[in-house]
This record gives sequence, structure tokens and C-alpha cells, in this order.
Amino acid sequence: MIRAVIFDLDNTLVDFMGMKKQAITAAVHSMIDAGLKLPAGEVQERIDAIYKERGIEFQNVFDQLLYDIFQKVDYKILSAGIIAYRRAREAALVPYPHVTMTLIELAKRGIRLAVVSDAPSREAWLRLSYLNFHHLFDHVVTFEDTGERKPSPAPFRRALGLLKVRPHEALMVGDWPERDMVGAAQVGIKTVFARYGDTFGTVESNADYDISDVSLLLDIINQENAGTREE
Repeated sequence: MIRAVIFDLDNTLVDFMGMKKQAITAAVHSMIDAGLKLPAGEVQERIDAIYKERGIEFQNVFDQLLYDIFQKVDYKILSAGIIAYRRAREAALVPYPHVTMTLIELAKRGIRLAVVSDAPSREAWLRLSYLNFHHLFDHVVTFEDTGERKPSPAPFRRALGLLKVRPHEALMVGDWPERDMVGAAQVGIKTVFARYGDTFGTVESNADYDISDVSLLLDIINQENAGTREE
């Protein structure tokens, strides 16, 4: 009997990489308009290099960019970049098709919901709150909660404990086979590969289920729960 669903956040509930790309592009052009005298392509390459070194969630990327260029931070340029980034991010931060409907239906069925993400806790909750999903999720588990990142079994075990369900009573939905699918499978959670959010061109996900639309998750739960009874 499936009683809970655990979701990855980025590229599973929201198109994080698409949002990031649009926000960075807007910031680059705004910083150039504010006086950054470099070609847009070079600025983009420098930002990509910083993210590669510091991680995609690095919060001071524009500060680092300007310090690398000028050995100091030009606050006129910095503020232009930050404001443009935030405005573009808010416009681009939208859920994938049918996510909202599916989450609401899961909640109506009494299915408990959690997120397991490698994003910082603050950023994960901010994204959920911006999308008005924070009322639908019971728990969010991040690196800050366990000190370990996916595919470590620790965050998945933590989510199961918070949800008060056993591994066979949960599904894990995610876009990254090597992290989401492997980590969940290690603790006995059935896995659902969010192929609609795949950015790696994955051929074999090795998941229990592959879905091209998040709404298909409802069919999976119907199938899993068919003929079962409450324990």
C-alpha cells in the first residue's frame, strides 16, 4: 500500500535548469548595461566556470565574478545583476505541466508528501513557497539535515522516518538516476524516473517506472494499491 511519495525538487517539480539559464542571461545583459565592459559570451563563460567550481547553488556568483574581474565588487553592477536575476527567476520558476494538479490529487487521497533535495534548505523551501507548494509538503530533507547527499541512503531514511512509513509504502520520483533512483532503491523504496525532467539524455534509468508526465504517477499508485488492503 503506497502511503507516501518522496519527490526530488529541481527538474522534477520545477524546471530548475531552464529557470537558471533564463535568470543568468537576464543578469548578464543587465550587468553589461550597468557598465560591465565585457562581451556577454565571456561573462556567461566566467559564470559557468564559477558554478562548476563552487556548485550550482552558490549564492554569491556575481560577487565572485566582479571580484575576479576588478579585484573588488562594483555594487552598481552587482545590484543590476541581482535584480535582473530575481525578476527573471520569478517569471521562469514554474512547475512542470500537471504538477500542481497531481500534488493536489495526492493530498486529497491522503498520500503524505516529502521532498529530498541536495539544494540548501532555505532555497528549497523558498522555491516551494513561491509555487504555493509549501502547504502540500509535510517535510523537506536536505544535506543540512543529514550531512550526506544523494545517493547516500541517509536522506531517504530520514524522509521515511519523518513520514512514518516503511520503504515499501513509499515511491521516490526524481530525474537523476545515479542519485535519486540509486539512493532510494538502496533502502527499498520503489523508484519512478521523471523522464520529462531529464537533462542528461538518460537511456536506461534502472527505475521501477519511467514517466513522461508527472500525472502518470497517479496511475502507478492505482496499480500499486490495486488489491491491497489497509494494514
